[in-house]
Amino acid sequence: MKLVLYANTDWYLYNFRHALAVALRDAGHEVLLVSPPGDYGPRLRASGLRWEPLPMDRRSLDPLREAVLLWRLWRLFRRERPALVHGFTIKCAVYGALVARLAGVRARVGAVAGMGYVFTSHDRRARRLRLPVKLLMRLAFAGRGTRLVLQNPDDVSVFREAGLVPEAKIRLIEGSGVDCGRFSPAESRTGGAHLRVLLPARLLWDKGLAEYAEAARRLRAEGRRTVFLLAGTSDPGNPAAVDESTVAGWVDEGRIEWLGHVDDMPTLFRSVDVVVLPSYREGLPKGLIEAGACGLALVTTDVPGCREVVRHEADGLLVPPRDARALAEAIGRLDDDRALLARLGRAARAKAVERFDERIVIQRTLEVYRELLGGPPG
Repeated sequence: MKLVLYANTDWYLYNFRHALAVALRDAGHEVLLVSPPGDYGPRLRASGLRWEPLPMDRRSLDPLREAVLLWRLWRLFRRERPALVHGFTIKCAVYGALVARLAGVRARVGAVAGMGYVFTSHDRRARRLRLPVKLLMRLAFAGRGTRLVLQNPDDVSVFREAGLVPEAKIRLIEGSGVDCGRFSPAESRTGGAHLRVLLPARLLWDKGLAEYAEAARRLRAEGRRTVFLLAGTSDPGNPAAVDESTVAGWVDEGRIEWLGHVDDMPTLFRSVDVVVLPSYREGLPKGLIEAGACGLALVTTDVPGCREVVRHEADGLLVPPRDARALAEAIGRLDDDRALLARLGRAARAKAVERFDERIVIQRTLEVYRELLGGPPG
């Protein structure tokens, strides 16, 4: 069968759905990856996958530009005649399902990782978009042959209570999967005198960057010499993007060290003691799961998505969102109690292997495909 995986960036396809695409290809199916052009498209092709660029402005509200995008997508689906289209993130999930239905594609799957900017932001632009997005979602996932995949129970409840998609069409799959062989603990971990803390995330306010920088300032003011690292780059297509000059200011103040983009994340994880994600809301944060698979203690917020990865004091620590003081206290606690640090890291590794390994996620995704297609992929 031919299957199309459609996302709003080639970076997303490479980092979150590469293993799924390879599994489908190795099972004998023809896989087409579609996204706007970028640096990761050639990497997808280099790994033996077929990737096709499709121009798209993630922030566009221009009706003419969006109509052109929908027309191009319809032409692509009519030309390729796939058996199934799987769209990722709200815009691609809605557009992919809607256009695939018009193009006569038999099976349509949408995957939404978190509620996204439209549903989590309080600014005027986001509030204005909510009603049109809700109406489009209901239209896109109407009819037979559709499923919506969500990553945490909170989002399932929100979609069900809002009547966005019929409950019978919603499937819960925890995350996009992590290679727990590649992301594994260091053979020997000898903690240094100074705790090394890492926040791996895109430069977005709703990832808790401001709280992270403030926690660093507070702990430095206490006289601690904790090392605060930030790994990630700007995401100018996202309305919640943090300007790089702001991050550079934190670096100049001595609060954090900014690493920018890091290709080899397993090696970076093995060089630190704690990974934090003070996010305001997530689907299921892959960076936290990767860090847990590497045997690291985790500190994150008690919000949807994050609390599915971390259970307080069992395999990590939970703090309230938007609370820099609580974040600083949690990090300071791990600095003072290295036995707790090690215990939480071991538990995080066990949980990642048991629940979030990519083989589990791929198998559950293929079950959704079989449900719609009445047989393989498999």
